[in-house]
Amino acid sequence: MEIRVLPLGDYQTNCYLIWDEEKNCAVIDPGDEPERVLEQVRKEGLQIKTILLTHGHFDHVGGVRTIAQKTGCAVYLHEKELELPSFLTAGPLYHTDVYKEGDCVFAGSLRFSVLETPGHTMGSVCLRCGETLFTGDTLFAGSCGRTDLGGSWAQLSQSLARLSALKGDFTVYPGHGESTTLQKERESNPYMGRNF
Repeated sequence: MEIRVLPLGDYQTNCYLIWDEEKNCAVIDPGDEPERVLEQVRKEGLQIKTILLTHGHFDHVGGVRTIAQKTGCAVYLHEKELELPSFLTAGPLYHTDVYKEGDCVFAGSLRFSVLETPGHTMGSVCLRCGETLFTGDTLFAGSCGRTDLGGSWAQLSQSLARLSALKGDFTVYPGHGESTTLQKERESNPYMGRNF
């Protein structure tokens, strides 16, 4: 599995390209600059199979429609994100499919499992692929997402506690900022397991 991070747009949202040996690619949270994403895909010789969204805020979804329409790929999000007010999503959320807790989405040999982690928004999810976690705006290195844009502190607290309780260690790829590990966040992140 190969992973490339592209910080996009004014908010430097982390868009992830993840691909297997056959160049089958999943794109997570293409928040802006769709042509830049497509150029990187061309450069790597990838074939986009699916776009996976951790949540529906505008800075995570801005490039979705262009990429999906140019490649014909599927676009997944949690159905609760469709309830977000349009000023948070910059209009109707483009998608072809919805997913929920326990669902799996494949891009070639890559298998992404859905973990519902509401709090930042009510339909926020984390995506597990092997020993990696793509956490969107649920968990950051040393911090966590805000909840005043369609979320809940109580639910975010429960979601962070759930992540903390996962067995083993994972490389964590958040929606903004540097990557980290789950064990490091368990040991030093003041929000992990905290009751708000």
